Amino acid sequence: MESERDYVLGTHDAEIERLGLQHRVWLPQASRAWQRAGFTAGQQLVDLGCGPGYAALDLAGIAGPAGSVVAVDRSARFLAHLATQAAARGLHNVHGHELDLDRDPLPVTGADGMWVRWVFSFVSRPRELLLRAAGALRPGGTIVLHEYVDYRAWRLSPRSEAFESFVSEVMASWRESGGEPDIALELPRWLGELGFEVLEMRLLARVARPSDFTWQWPRTFLNVGIERLLELGRIDAAAAEAMRAGFDAAETAPGAFLVAPTVLEIIARKRQGRRRAG
Repeated sequence: MESERDYVLGTHDAEIERLGLQHRVWLPQASRAWQRAGFTAGQQLVDLGCGPGYAALDLAGIAGPAGSVVAVDRSARFLAHLATQAAARGLHNVHGHELDLDRDPLPVTGADGMWVRWVFSFVSRPRELLLRAAGALRPGGTIVLHEYVDYRAWRLSPRSEAFESFVSEVMASWRESGGEPDIALELPRWLGELGFEVLEMRLLARVARPSDFTWQWPRTFLNVGIERLLELGRIDAAAAEAMRAGFDAAETAPGAFLVAPTVLEIIARKRQGRRRAG
């Protein structure tokens, strides 16, 4: 299926597992943002670009039986994983929709809240998607976004030239596919133009040592990312080995740490008036 092949890192089992680990690493930050945005029981919430649905399941717990979660993604495989997990947990308030975020209308209007993590950076027409996201929310509804604002901040200590080459290749392949890693630089301005009041902006900068749980997030991404770069023909086997070796060497060095790509957290409210720029 074309939409499955188009995913930057694929939709295979290893990627589903990696995304689960990623969600667990970032869940404390997401949960605090949802609370500050006012997500609560009885609401209709949207998980835009839900992937395998880890956040959608958590949001379903917040919305409760009187509320619902609309989970949107273009991957049938990811949505099937979400449906299986929701059924296993006895959650009947999660509704998955398969659609192309670059062009298809969203299947909801009047939603109370929306969650978006690392989605606008991957689509080819992010401002158009944000306009459709605005249309899916009720006046006074809130949107919470986690998007990268400085992807190149991802660094290792001790430094590794091969690892920094990995980060550069990831960013180049991302842009070649039509996305923009640092899309958060644009989002606050667009939100204002499209009828939102930006309530909060916070930089989320993560630092981890090899013994920290957070370290496993970039470690697993490295493995999947290198395989994807090989598949795309952007690197050869020798470069892949150098990238792995550079990370391994830093991981075992005394005093080693990494700085993760910087995320911008945005909480914005749709204004009550009708002002909206196209």
